[in-house]
Amino acid sequence: MIQVALCGMGYWGKNLFRVLSNNADLHLKAVVDQNPDTQARLRAAHPGLQVYGDLATALPEVDAVVIATPVSSHYPLAAQAIAAGKHVLVEKPLCRTGDQAADLVEQAEAAGVTLMVDHTFLFHPVVRVLNELMGTGTLGQISYYDSQRINLGLFQPDVNVLWDLAPHDLSIIDHLFGSEPVEIEASGYCHVNPMVPDIGYLTLHYPNAMVAHLNLSWMSPVKVRRIAVGGSAKMVVWDDLNRDEPLKIYDSGISLQPQAKREQILPSYRIGSVLSPRLPAGEPLVDVVEHFRQVILGRTRSRMDGRQGLRIVRTLEWAQAALDLSLRRVRSRTEPSLRAVAAE
Repeated sequence: MIQVALCGMGYWGKNLFRVLSNNADLHLKAVVDQNPDTQARLRAAHPGLQVYGDLATALPEVDAVVIATPVSSHYPLAAQAIAAGKHVLVEKPLCRTGDQAADLVEQAEAAGVTLMVDHTFLFHPVVRVLNELMGTGTLGQISYYDSQRINLGLFQPDVNVLWDLAPHDLSIIDHLFGSEPVEIEASGYCHVNPMVPDIGYLTLHYPNAMVAHLNLSWMSPVKVRRIAVGGSAKMVVWDDLNRDEPLKIYDSGISLQPQAKREQILPSYRIGSVLSPRLPAGEPLVDVVEHFRQVILGRTRSRMDGRQGLRIVRTLEWAQAALDLSLRRVRSRTEPSLRAVAAE
């Protein structure tokens, strides 16, 4: 049985603790957390659990490490585990920089251990259905991916709204379309902390004329998780907060006139039926943990390995650079002191 150490008992760490504990083929042997109160609660509630304040103490007792700590600690913790020959599952995003992510990938491959990133949405039943629709060509040529991922908070201690929310959509796009953007535009604003954007808008251009637009916010009075994917044959809308009918497939589209008839500018519209398929029940995080186990045992190939995590971090870095440029331009036009500097 694979012995596992979990690093971090924050918001997501608590979910991983529950799921790891309920997997009959894994043994959650140790938890690493620096908070003395958390350590005391864990020892009182789980007498057989090993509780430590640092990872080094736990490493000799385990085969794998699951990391659910602030992003700034992902690289040193993962590197430490890999150097000890342990398999690693890291909460998204993999690291703070592409160079760090690339180094972890290289280290894991050299050590012959599994490195995976917890892109949980890849195991969502809707993503599985979308993958099937893409594979069979049911949707036709994809023209756009439009996502609205907004809520009030949670403000993160060491990442902005881009690095907090965008990895979900970027991992889905990477999984479904298998391509990286050729151009990125970004804008946003810092309302609470002048150095931390809490609203962001990304437009990512992909090969084959596909465009993705992400609306990201910690400043919305309502929570929205909605994705629309437009194809030449069918279109889909995924409302992740609709528990009864989260996915709707529209037999709708637009047909352009042939080149010989282009004097007729208006396209023709097709409005057909709407299908809402029944989706299997289950918790994606449960499948993430089981997938991690299966990959460690060599029974399947990882669908969210370190190289995918590296691609996501590279895209985030590019988007961050575009966002920084936009923020500087806006500030130079709204703050008098900066307008003077920009004029010099």
